[in-house]
Amino acid sequence: MTGAINRIVIAGGGTAGWMTAAMMSKVLPKSVEITLVESEAIGIVGVGEATIPPIQTFNQYLGIDEKAFLKETNGSIKLAIKFENWRTEGESYYHTFGSPGANMGFSSFQHYWLRAKKELGLNASLWDFDLNYLCCEQNKFNKINSNNPIHQMPYAYHFDSGLYGQFLRRYSEKQGVKRVEGIIQHVKQNPNSGFIEGLQLEDGRQIEADFFVDCTGTRGLLLQQTLGVQYQDWSHWLPADSAIAVATEELDIIPPYTRSIAHNVGWQWQIPLTHRTGNGIVYSSSYCSDDDAMETLTDNLPSKMLGTPRKLSFKTGKVEKQWHKNVVAIGLASGFLEPLESTSIYLIQSAVVRLMKMFSTQGHYDSVINAFNRESDIEIETIRDFIILHYNLNERTDSDFWRDMRDLTLPPRLAQKIELFRDSGAIFNDQYDIFLDASWLQVMLGQGVTPASYHPSIDGMSGTELTNILTQLRQAKQAPVAQMMSHQQFLKKYTGA
Repeated sequence: MTGAINRIVIAGGGTAGWMTAAMMSKVLPKSVEITLVESEAIGIVGVGEATIPPIQTFNQYLGIDEKAFLKETNGSIKLAIKFENWRTEGESYYHTFGSPGANMGFSSFQHYWLRAKKELGLNASLWDFDLNYLCCEQNKFNKINSNNPIHQMPYAYHFDSGLYGQFLRRYSEKQGVKRVEGIIQHVKQNPNSGFIEGLQLEDGRQIEADFFVDCTGTRGLLLQQTLGVQYQDWSHWLPADSAIAVATEELDIIPPYTRSIAHNVGWQWQIPLTHRTGNGIVYSSSYCSDDDAMETLTDNLPSKMLGTPRKLSFKTGKVEKQWHKNVVAIGLASGFLEPLESTSIYLIQSAVVRLMKMFSTQGHYDSVINAFNRESDIEIETIRDFIILHYNLNERTDSDFWRDMRDLTLPPRLAQKIELFRDSGAIFNDQYDIFLDASWLQVMLGQGVTPASYHPSIDGMSGTELTNILTQLRQAKQAPVAQMMSHQQFLKKYTGA
């Protein structure tokens, strides 16, 4: 343990820096000074525009009004991701935030559905029992005021991450966070302990603190460059190392979901905002040239291009320790996973919430640091495995990239999960896995894994009884949709934009 923590410096702004500043300023006592150092001369990546439902909890804890947030960030509702061409060309499926059907008795819903498909000739897909999916297909959304779990419709947001950072900056400064404009030239370390003591800016100013948060992006200025924490490379599982991003004009119809479209060179994202559409293509430079990726992207844009496409380079992986000495890395400084499942902003949120839950102003405890790092590792590894799952289960034959992804030697935990589902239709959860049963279920079924069996408890039900239950459940899922307004009507009415 070391001395008390009275001063905190966040190195770097952007979404990571200002999410950290906002939560710290909300949780910590006002006696703790929080300073954020950033420079407008250093750009931000700014492509993380799609989120998953926990962002609601983050905003609610800060006391952010949802209507104001959506209006000021040009946001829209996200109910799902639509995966197109991922299994084979011409096929698509949704990974929704909802839960298909409803769990009944001892077994999960998929076991009832599997028996009905195998033995009773049911022609309904799993998604026909999912309210989120039904709304996506009809481009509808409305808030449902119901305690009935059948009508639960979890959602997240699409928003302009740059505007979200500015929104949180205003919030944080009202909370007492001090912003310092400047470029960090030198990092000062204690010669004995190795702890960081201060940052020297280009103009000579010294910014000293007891604790530092590294939000300097892929540079990892504090944790990696200064403290020497090594980076674990996961490119043998996820070889994509490049992306090209560009904005296009807003769509005539704004869907309440993200599109993820597989091409022979990689995959393309489309994220609908109210003022523009976020687009990009993710690919591996070992399999595809920048020119081919650019051509694929520009040939498949949904609307007129705004601005010049930007090339981004990255290495999938994570730092060996997210917290070392008196530095925690948050955001891209801690690692990178491609945005296939919209987890970038979630990992920022998760890290700062975990930090605040474990934080002590009395000093640095090794037990706390070790627990923080252990939980962080498990969480990002389960997300990594979920992303690998999409690639590995493809049946495409149009490029070496997709063929090689089928031949991966999988992480043991992921291989076991796929095998268990293929054999029995069962899914087990890992601790700290943000993606629960319904998510794994939808992706494995969508990518073509058909379980060989279902749980034997379902055989205690007659065929007529099972058919009636599924019919009633499907009708109950469909009932709210007819009363809903379109997604765009909702946004206009709700935000006044």
